Amino acid sequence: MRAVADLIRGKKCNDALSILKFVPKAGSPHLAKAIKSAVASAVEIAGNAKADPDTLRISEIRVDEGIIMKRFRPRARGRADRRLKRTSNLLVRVSDQAK
Repeated sequence: MRAVADLIRGKKCNDALSILKFVPKAGSPHLAKAIKSAVASAVEIAGNAKADPDTLRISEIRVDEGIIMKRFRPRARGRADRRLKRTSNLLVRVSDQAK
């Protein structure tokens, strides 16, 4: 997911969403959903200031390591292998200024 986040860092939100539409990575839909949520929150918080969603830029996007769930899969001869199901924490900040 970090590689996809590097592609859209600093871009306008509309441009970032169009880039994510064509990136064949599993994290692309999750990043697109987070960007849409951040834009909607920025417009809602602006209230009477009427923030234009077309002018918003991604000022900060960060992908950090989340919890790791440990699961076991049966193997031959009564053994078991441990599988790590990794998760990530995603932070997206948008602003109307280029930084």
